Amino acid sequence: MDKRYLDLAARCALRASGHAEPNPLVGCVIVKDGRVIGVGHHRRFGAAHAEVEAISNARLRGEDVRGATVYVTLEPCNSWGRNPPCSDALVAAQVREVVYAAADPNPMKAGGALRLREAGISARLSDASALARAISQPFIKRVTTGLPWVIAKWAQTIDGRVATRTGESKWISGVWARQRVHQMRSRVDAMLTGIGTVLADDPMLNARVMHGPRRVAKRVVADTGLEIPLECQLVRTAREMPTIVACERSMASGTYTAKKRAALDQAGVEIMPIADEGIGGGLNLRELLSSLARDHCVATVMVESGPGLLGSLFEADLVDEAVVYIAPMLLADEQARSAAVGRVAEKLSNARQFQLCRVKALDGDVEITYRRVRGA
Repeated sequence: MDKRYLDLAARCALRASGHAEPNPLVGCVIVKDGRVIGVGHHRRFGAAHAEVEAISNARLRGEDVRGATVYVTLEPCNSWGRNPPCSDALVAAQVREVVYAAADPNPMKAGGALRLREAGISARLSDASALARAISQPFIKRVTTGLPWVIAKWAQTIDGRVATRTGESKWISGVWARQRVHQMRSRVDAMLTGIGTVLADDPMLNARVMHGPRRVAKRVVADTGLEIPLECQLVRTAREMPTIVACERSMASGTYTAKKRAALDQAGVEIMPIADEGIGGGLNLRELLSSLARDHCVATVMVESGPGLLGSLFEADLVDEAVVYIAPMLLADEQARSAAVGRVAEKLSNARQFQLCRVKALDGDVEITYRRVRGA
């Protein structure tokens, strides 16, 4: 039964994707006598937590939660923040048992399970639901590492090419796949691309969706030498949508780029100084991501870039999730462009390992979602 109800709690949690961050996505299901009597989820940042929502939902239905079992995707919090502790709410509700899919990694909030046990309520961790465990992984990563959750997205041909040898890539994927990408953009905190993509494609990196959450993601350009053109769309729309250019530190302070920096500042672009990796090495991407999490409350980053930046992110092992759109076409051209380049992998053991999470057909294209598999 754990899997069934934790899966349901996870599906409830997903309803808040794009609203709850930087708080975790959390869902809760209350079960009594084999019936679901209450459901809830953390709807948005600052709103009531999932457990409180589920208790309220059950009572609105005229149900008595005393003696019930509570299934929740994340261990109930145990201290005050914007909301009172969920552990106290569950104790007051006199539930019998709490089953949670992931322990709370935040030392300021953890301890809810112990608090419940001290009150005579059974509290146990269950790994029955892979979906419920996965829901909390972006939050857990940010709390434990200080880094946001990084999603790499690309569209490719059957033979793994993202553009022709001349750089043509519009459009490999179809309309439905591109609509899905805009939905993803509307649910993340930041969009990351490289200066090569800006120069080649002049992208907007905004979310053009008709329904659902409409989060305006920060647009971030990895631009070591501060080459971004003042006339590109990202700069021209920087007053409407937050835009950050991450460049090498000397470029962010030297007299050589003072005029360019002043023009970017006038346009509303924020300059983010980042250490570089030496001659030809580009920016320190770990520092870039850490700065986004620390200084801009970025919990999730979606990468839409060329193969160079993507390859560097894979080399630094900074990609947590890959969403790949495979189109029903084949180039068979060895000079056509790959999704990622720059790594040296002489053996299969050098490969980055990913786990298949989801496959979805999209009117001829296939959307495949993978998550990075890392050692303990």
